[in-house]
Amino acid sequence: MGGTFDPIHIGHLACAEQVRDLFELDAVVFMPAGDPWMKRGRSITAAEDRFAMVKAAVQDNPFFDASRLEIDRAGETYTVDTLRALRAHYPDNVELYFISGADAMHRILEWRDATELARLARLVAVSRPGYEIDDARRRYMLTHAAIRHVSVIEATALAVSSTDLREKVRSGRSIRYLVPRVVSDYVENHGLYRGGA
Repeated sequence: MGGTFDPIHIGHLACAEQVRDLFELDAVVFMPAGDPWMKRGRSITAAEDRFAMVKAAVQDNPFFDASRLEIDRAGETYTVDTLRALRAHYPDNVELYFISGADAMHRILEWRDATELARLARLVAVSRPGYEIDDARRRYMLTHAAIRHVSVIEATALAVSSTDLREKVRSGRSIRYLVPRVVSDYVENHGLYRGGA
């Protein structure tokens, strides 16, 4: 599951569990983006902090893991490079799934080597609260003919966003129960989100 995870929250975790269950996946690997090209010019929390929060958040689920693959790569990170590395790592009989938000994946044709993505992994676009699932399906059918293997699913409605969580912390409001306790402790202990981004 790719994302910035700035910070990871219960919506990410519930969505991953829902996709794991629906597609009967052996595991879900959370992969924080290193230097995401789509966030160019925006301030994001240091990769090490985001990875530490992800690792802590997934430690209690035996089906979840965290990977440093993207954050250890120098320069901007692209999904296609990550999927190529994973495809080279795993045997051909292992089916890979790439899980991302439907809003982000709607822009898939802007991604580097977009048409190769569907050859490397099954793409799963997860709707988020406020993102109409039927509209998402229609958009994929109309605008993504080259990317035919995108499964669009509706996630359990958990109206939580990392942007809102950062704003809550900046404003001195609680994020308890919106993130795992280990993540709220990490945010507090490391003074994250108190200033700018």
